[in-house]
Amino acid sequence: MRACSACRAELSPQARFCHRCGTAANGPAPQRASDRRTWLIAGGLCVALVAGITYKVSSSAPQTPVPDMANTGAGPPERAPDISQMSPRERFDRLFNRIMQAAERGESDQVERFTPMALGAYQQLDTVDADARYHAAVIHLQVGSLLQARALADTILAQTPGHLFGYLVRGTAARIEQDPVAERRAQQDFLTHYGRETAANRAEYRDHKPALDEFKQEAESVNRKR
Repeated sequence: MRACSACRAELSPQARFCHRCGTAANGPAPQRASDRRTWLIAGGLCVALVAGITYKVSSSAPQTPVPDMANTGAGPPERAPDISQMSPRERFDRLFNRIMQAAERGESDQVERFTPMALGAYQQLDTVDADARYHAAVIHLQVGSLLQARALADTILAQTPGHLFGYLVRGTAARIEQDPVAERRAQQDFLTHYGRETAANRAEYRDHKPALDEFKQEAESVNRKR
C-alpha cells in the first residue's frame, strides 16, 4: 500500500492526490504558497463559506455526483457542470460553489480542475460587485495565488471603504504567508469597521455570515490577549 509522502496516510493504487492533505501522490508537492499549510488554512475558510453559501443557480441545474471519499481514484472522473445555458454570473457562482464543495472534502484535484473555469467565468462578468470579487479572491486563496487575492481585497476596499471582505481576505492571505503583523492589522481594521458595516445590512454579509463570524471571533481573541 502506498503512503503519502507528507502525512503518511495510506493511498489507493489509483490515487493521484492524498485524500487527507492534498499532496500529489507521486511525490512531495513543490514548496510554494499553495502547499499543505495553504490547504489547511484556506480549507478552513471554505468550511465556513460552504456553511453560508446561498445558491443563486436554479434548482434545475444538474447536480454533480459526490464520491464517498476524496481522491480515491475509483470510478470515472466527475463531469463538469453544464454551464452552457447559464448567464455569466450564474456560471461563475455555479463553479465557485463547486470549488468550495470540493475544497471542503479535500479534493485538491477537483479544485485545480475547476479553478481556471471559474476565474474565466469571472473575467466574463458584465458587472462585478464586492461579492463576486470576494468569491474570486477566495478561489485565489485556495490555490495559493496570494498576490491576486490581495489585489482583489484592495479593489473591494477602494470601491467600498471599510468593506469587511477586504480585511477578511487580507487577514487570511497574511496567515497563509505567516505574517502575523499583517494579519493583526487586518483583524484590527476588521473590528474597527465591523459595527458600521454590519449596520449597513449588506446582502453579501448575510450570505457569508459564518465566515465573517469566525474571523471576528479570531480577531477578538487576539485583541483580548494583547
